[in-house]
Amino acid sequence: MSTMPMAPVVPKPELLLDHRGATKATFDMPLDYEPARLGVAFHEAGHAVLAMAYGIHVVSSEVMSWKVGDDGWGLTGATTLNVEQVGEWQYAAMLAAGEVAQVQYLMVAGLWTPQRALACTADHDREQAVDVLAHHGYQLGRAHVPAGGRSWGQVRGMARRRISYLWREIRTVAHAMNENTVLTGGEIAAMTGLTNPALTGGAA
Repeated sequence: MSTMPMAPVVPKPELLLDHRGATKATFDMPLDYEPARLGVAFHEAGHAVLAMAYGIHVVSSEVMSWKVGDDGWGLTGATTLNVEQVGEWQYAAMLAAGEVAQVQYLMVAGLWTPQRALACTADHDREQAVDVLAHHGYQLGRAHVPAGGRSWGQVRGMARRRISYLWREIRTVAHAMNENTVLTGGEIAAMTGLTNPALTGGAA
C-alpha cells in the first residue's frame, strides 16, 4: 500500500492538459483510493517500460494524487520521455500501453468490470499518437485501417502482446511507483534489468 499522503491541491495545470493544451477527460473510477492509485501506477508503468523496451529514453514516471473536497480524491500520472529514434508504430504502441496495462491490472487483480475498464480510457494518448504520426507522414486510424496505415486497435494489439511479455517488469515498476510516487529512468532500469538508452542528440 502507498505510504505517501495525498497532496492538498491539484497538480500544476500543465500536468492536466493533453499535447494540444486541452484539459484531459476525467472519469469516475468506481474503486477505493488504494487500488485506484495502483491502477494509475500501472498505466504509467506501461508507458515507461514499453518506452524503454523500444529504445526511448525515460526521464521519469510518476503517479499523482490530491484531495478533492472533504473525502474525495483525484489521480493522474505523467511519464517524461526524450524521444530520438523510434519506429512510428512502436511509438504509438508505447502510448497505447498505458490504458492497456491499467485494464490488464484490473483483470489480474480480479477488479475488472465494464465501468472500471471504461474509466481507464485515455483518449489523449490515442490523439497524441494520431497527431505525431500524421506529422511524420503516417496514418493511424481511430476506428478503421487507413490505406498504408494501421488502426488504433492494431496498435493496441501490439501493446498488449508486448505487455504480456514484460508484465513482470511493469508490475515491479507499478508497485515501486505506488510506494515512492516518482521513479527516475535510472531507477526503472535498475529494477527491471532493461536498458535506459543514453541520449545521443537533442531531445525531441
